[in-house]
Amino acid sequence: MNEVYEKLLRCCRSVRERIDFRPEIALILGSGLGDYADGVQIEAVLDYQDIEGFPVSTVQGHRGRFLFGFVQNVPVVIMQGRVHYYEGYSMSDVVLPVRLMGMLGAKILFLTNAAGGIQDGMQAGDLMLITDQISDFVPSPLIGPNPGELGVRFPDMSRIYREDLQDAVRRAAARLDISLKEGVYIQLTGPNYESPAEIRMCRTLGADAVGMSTACEAIAANHMGMRVCGISCISNLAAGISEKPLTHAEVQASADRVAPLFRALVTESILEMSAF
Repeated sequence: MNEVYEKLLRCCRSVRERIDFRPEIALILGSGLGDYADGVQIEAVLDYQDIEGFPVSTVQGHRGRFLFGFVQNVPVVIMQGRVHYYEGYSMSDVVLPVRLMGMLGAKILFLTNAAGGIQDGMQAGDLMLITDQISDFVPSPLIGPNPGELGVRFPDMSRIYREDLQDAVRRAAARLDISLKEGVYIQLTGPNYESPAEIRMCRTLGADAVGMSTACEAIAANHMGMRVCGISCISNLAAGISEKPLTHAEVQASADRVAPLFRALVTESILEMSAF
């Protein structure tokens, strides 16, 4: 059996031994959304460290646990703290949580993150609907022997972010009167922030926002047939666009400031998607 798939099965069995819950939507909480679960009807909580073989998040502010519950009447599994490639994990471990949530029953992956703004006119606190992505600067999570149980060897990536889910987010934003940017997200490795020259490169390539997560998760989810959508919180302007040095404290502060709007948009979007 494929080693990656075998590890995934062990994690799935470890969860199932503790929790009997079948989610419809998997939600990954980025910076600023850590308290989103306060408004969710929680049925069960499972720390990553209690799952056999599961990678543990080491980033400050990422709690490192799964929450199982309901957003109104929609069953969801929530990742409260993601795993990043820059923490030193293999890419297959970085996307293991996404694959696990898919195996637990989730059909939709809802990605959120904090990102640096590249698009002209962006400001810290903007929310951006991800319409496409660039992932060439991090290893593909599909490198290595292909777990055929998850998906095909050469999966199509022409519609990673599903148009019907994008429309659901747009409707939710319009109903809440929330201004919503749209654009292409690019993932770089981190953990260092980008140089001004690297941001100029990203802009030339067509990126509108830059971060250190998300794109690899979207690839893994799409590979196994999950439908994907994503929203970035523009927590700062990228290097060279703003003259201020970039700090994690600034990212966290901006994300926290816009968190109430972000939480409202996520909830309304989930309710829209559940109607499909």
